[in-house]
Order: sequence, then C-alpha cells, then structure tokens
Amino acid sequence: MAQKTAQKPNNKSKLSKKAANRSISMSASLAYFAFSLVLNALGNVLTIVTSAHILPAFLGSAYWTAAQTNLGYAILGRGSSTALFWAFLVLGMLISFLNAILMGKLDWGRVLGNFAFMLPFSLFIQWFANIFNNMLGGYHATSLPMIILFVIINFIGVAFIATAISIYQRVNLVLHPADDLMQILRFKYFNGKAAIAMWVSYIPPTLMGIIAVIMTHNLENFGLGTLFAFLFQGNITGFADRLIFPNLKHQAVDVGK
Repeated sequence: MAQKTAQKPNNKSKLSKKAANRSISMSASLAYFAFSLVLNALGNVLTIVTSAHILPAFLGSAYWTAAQTNLGYAILGRGSSTALFWAFLVLGMLISFLNAILMGKLDWGRVLGNFAFMLPFSLFIQWFANIFNNMLGGYHATSLPMIILFVIINFIGVAFIATAISIYQRVNLVLHPADDLMQILRFKYFNGKAAIAMWVSYIPPTLMGIIAVIMTHNLENFGLGTLFAFLFQGNITGFADRLIFPNLKHQAVDVGK
C-alpha cells in the first residue's frame, strides 16, 4: 500500500492563507494604515509638545511616549536634534523581540514589519515635533485659559493615539511593536480585553522610565496627561473599534500558539 507523505507548508501557502483571512483589499489596507500612522505620530507629538510648553510642567505625555522620550534624552542628551527619532526606533525594535518571546517564536517577517512601521513613524515623530516646537518657540502656557486649552489638546493627542492603534491593529499589515505587544496580550492572554492588555503592556515603558530616572535623577513628561493615557487609552481603543470605521474588522490576527 502506498504511503502518503505529509508536505510541510511553504512560505507561499502561508502567505496565501494569511491573505485569505483578510476581508478588505490591499489598497484599502494601505489607505487605512497610512492614515493611522500619521494620526498616531501627530497624537504623540501633541502630547510631547503640550507637556513641554506649559508652566507649571504638570501635564506629561502619553505613557510610552513619556518613557521613550525620557530615555532617549537620557542617553543622547536634550541637545540632540534626532533624539526622538533614535529613541522611538531603537527602543521600539527591542520590544519587537520581547513580542517574539511572548509568541513563542521568532518571526523575522513580523520583526521586519515592525521595522517597516517604526522607521516612518519615528521620522514623523521627529518631523512633527520640530514643526510644533519651532512654531511655539519659547512660549509657555501660563494663563488659565491657555492651560485649559493645552490640557484639552493633550487629551486629544491621547485619543488620536488610541484611535490610530485601533485602526492599524484591525488592518494588521505591520504594527508598532508596542501595539503588537498589546495585541498579543489582548488576544492570547486576556480574551480580547483591550483595557487590561494595555495596562499590562505598560510594564516595559515603566522600566524605561525608571532607567531614565536613575541616569538623569530627573523625571519629565509624566503627569496628568500620562495618567489620563494610563487610565483611558485602552478603553478609547476599544470604543474606536466599534465607532471609528465600524465595518473594519480585525484582519489575519496571529498571536502565536
């Protein structure tokens, strides 16, 4: 009797299977992704700039943003014109390897996808930051109306970040490593609960912030906006899943076995 031999799926069949799990076209995926990438970078910079240009400096930026900014300045110095770019790029890629550990496999395609996200994202962060900082110059919000306005803009920045995360997680072409971490935690460990996954994903940036404080003996960019992000960013992402582009469903989710 002839014996059947099992054939190991090749990369082409894996890609075909992944494509089959998508319900939207590649052109639509790219459009959603491009929009969310810019929205995320803009939201991050709104929190950074409002935090840096308010007195007293109580506002702070989004949680990951604050940690990466502090550690970037601790290592490269505040005088560096590319500190934000390198901080977001390098620290983001380190998280990519943490994700591989949580998934139980090192998927180089996924790592390269994280890099493909981080490179333009980091460039947008530095670009938007330079634009807004040049616009504001040495200005700091000190009057009550301007302080209230800066707080509102900061919270809007957090909402932009959370909404962007919702969009490109659902598109799932390539992800920011931090959001990839959140998605792995969300669907592999916490039964789809966005808020719990977001809180647990804050452990790495907390460690980054501690290292920055040890190096500089100074804590910046943590404040009211950071607390707002910590408490509500995950919930806003969950709301955006249902309210922003509600017909866009999670595509080809892979969180390992």
